Amino acid sequence: MSTTPSPYASFTRYLAAKKSVDDRALNQHVWHTLQMAIRAYTQRSPQPLRIVEIGAGIGTMVERVLTCDLGSDVEYSLVDAGSENIATAKVRLPEWAHAQGFLVSADDDGATLHLQRSAEISQNVCQTILRFYTADCFDFANHPAQQQHYDLLIAHAFLDLVDVKQALPRLQQLLRPRALLYFTINFDGATILQPEIDPNFDAQLEALYHATMDTRLVNGELSGDSHTGRHLFGHLRNAGIEVLAAGSSDWVVFAGSQGYVADEAYFLHFIVETMYGALRHHPALDQARFAAWIATRHAQIDSGDLVYIAHQLDFVGRYTGATDTGATN
Repeated sequence: MSTTPSPYASFTRYLAAKKSVDDRALNQHVWHTLQMAIRAYTQRSPQPLRIVEIGAGIGTMVERVLTCDLGSDVEYSLVDAGSENIATAKVRLPEWAHAQGFLVSADDDGATLHLQRSAEISQNVCQTILRFYTADCFDFANHPAQQQHYDLLIAHAFLDLVDVKQALPRLQQLLRPRALLYFTINFDGATILQPEIDPNFDAQLEALYHATMDTRLVNGELSGDSHTGRHLFGHLRNAGIEVLAAGSSDWVVFAGSQGYVADEAYFLHFIVETMYGALRHHPALDQARFAAWIATRHAQIDSGDLVYIAHQLDFVGRYTGATDTGATN
């Protein structure tokens, strides 16, 4: 492979390109269960619905949530360690809100955005406050002002990047009693690229790629799990979280007669480059053969021939506070 910088290295563009993929993938039963649970929750409280999203990226989940009429004022905190992600969200979300007909204003420092639905859009004229935080999610959760403050915790395409067993107790500090949780796009052990190039080599690469997820180290500690989706059932139970609904949220990307939808070709190139970055120094691989394999996958995207499928699971749950320390996963 060339040593020149990859043309597929923009993470914020990847997150934007991923939105249409996620929109198709998100489990509708889980999504509707969340909406019903939110409405029931807000009917019991006159206070604004307080939402915190960790690993919020460029704010694509905000767009989905605010498209729904939640019947309540909303205070939504976006937390992400990436300053470029938050900076992009601060630009992207006002533009999106204006296009949706919201009345939009921002504080002078840009850290808070105020949205209001006009009467023409909603009979219930609700207000939304968006707050942007560039911070490590665990540092954020440890801050006393944020603890036991939120009614809904969202983690989108995030939990498979951390040690869930260790992360959940730390994140639960953010939650009020009976708070809801929406955990989406949790990878669950299948990466499929078609057409096959060499079945045996393809299978080896998939296994080695998944193994990098299981052995990923962050600050010297394991951080990730290639089967996060299935393991979440046990992790949530042990953490005192009742699962209200769960279902598959597979990514399925292919080109139709007009090519790939939106910017999904870039999304695919980014995925292939991620695999290359994870395995390019792996001692078990013939690197020249691997480089040729990567080049072929990029060429398949350019020709519209690549089909990509990743298996994932979505969850919505309720925090009960009753932990089960004796259970096993």
